[in-house]
Amino acid sequence: MLVELEPWGPGDRHLLDRANTPEMTRYLGGPETDEQLADRQERYLRGWREGTSWMFRIVVDGEPAGGIGWWPVEHDGVPAYETGWNTMPEFQGRGVGREALRQVVRRVAALGDRELLVAYPGVDNPGSNALCRSAGFEHVGGDTMPWRGGTITFNTWVLDLSPLDLAGREPDLDERFDGGLDPATWWPHYTPHWSSRERSAARWTTDERGLELRIDADTEPWAPEWDGDVRVSHVQTGKHSGAVGTATGQHRFRDGLVVREAQSDQRLHLVHHGVIEVRMAAIRHPAAMVACWPIGYEERPDDCGEICIAEIFGSELDDGGGLVGVGVKPQRDPRLHADFEKVRVDGDLTEAHDYAVEWEPHRLRFFIDGRWVKTVVQSIDYPVQLMLDVYELPSASAPRDTSQHPLRFRVERVRTFPPLP
Repeated sequence: MLVELEPWGPGDRHLLDRANTPEMTRYLGGPETDEQLADRQERYLRGWREGTSWMFRIVVDGEPAGGIGWWPVEHDGVPAYETGWNTMPEFQGRGVGREALRQVVRRVAALGDRELLVAYPGVDNPGSNALCRSAGFEHVGGDTMPWRGGTITFNTWVLDLSPLDLAGREPDLDERFDGGLDPATWWPHYTPHWSSRERSAARWTTDERGLELRIDADTEPWAPEWDGDVRVSHVQTGKHSGAVGTATGQHRFRDGLVVREAQSDQRLHLVHHGVIEVRMAAIRHPAAMVACWPIGYEERPDDCGEICIAEIFGSELDDGGGLVGVGVKPQRDPRLHADFEKVRVDGDLTEAHDYAVEWEPHRLRFFIDGRWVKTVVQSIDYPVQLMLDVYELPSASAPRDTSQHPLRFRVERVRTFPPLP
């Protein structure tokens, strides 16, 4: 399904007529008159002519499916944009509204001239309220106001698009790797309890450019029993697992895992709220993936969620840019739900870029080169350890080709900042 946004034009009045039914307007006080619809059509067109508002028709696989747009307002005295939308009944329940709103959020964020996007759906409109929640908006209250000859009670949803602000904040970790790999901070093995320290050992070097993690032509799969032909070179800032023969261990990435080698627990550098930032470069290779994804230290089995700051597949890079995965993955934490997406980023991602998360008790905001890209409104309230990885993921479409080895993952800097008081 392809969802596209096209500027509202003179031929789109029929969409207003189709949306002007008792069913479609039941949360808006009922249908409008023909005169009101004509005025609305003119306002949409005038907004484009004068650059004062931007309404789009939603198109699904070439078929018009509704409308969505944004316009300037003030929210609590602060300049903002307001957004609103409708989706025709035959397109509802298919994710069309969510994708259309995602695209609007991306466009508003790219403008960069206002840092808030707001929406005011009626309190009795479950679909629109759920859509706001799924897009990372925060519910901050509501009110009642006169509307179409009656009153409407609405919820207020706000999405904070402001850039990352580190002014005046001092890091508690500022790792440039210029002194090597500090054993007081980094453990150069990939969850070795499921395999062994020998098989999971990282191949790495450091110099004035930072850390380089490497997969060579002769690198063996790290855990063929559990993970097939996957190879990895990785460092992490903590280590916790149970006794041999148990299923107790961090990153239970599949069912049936059993600890194969005993490991001593290590609490090296754990983070609990604040900012985590990494400057790293991707690899343009069809079987490569690089990532920075802190995971729960997991002293309690449920405390295992993943904060994906950046996950970049070489197969998803092109000459103009590529996709960067960001968000939250619950893994096996029953209190979390998956809220992860791949964000298109322009530019050469094989050059170093800054990827960061601002982690607060009630939400996580993700940034690329300081610019906001995603908000996840969930609570993760336990320590996490940092994980830096390069994977080789052979497949039928990308079989292993050692002529392009080694795969080199460059990390220039890692910083963490404690939470604000």
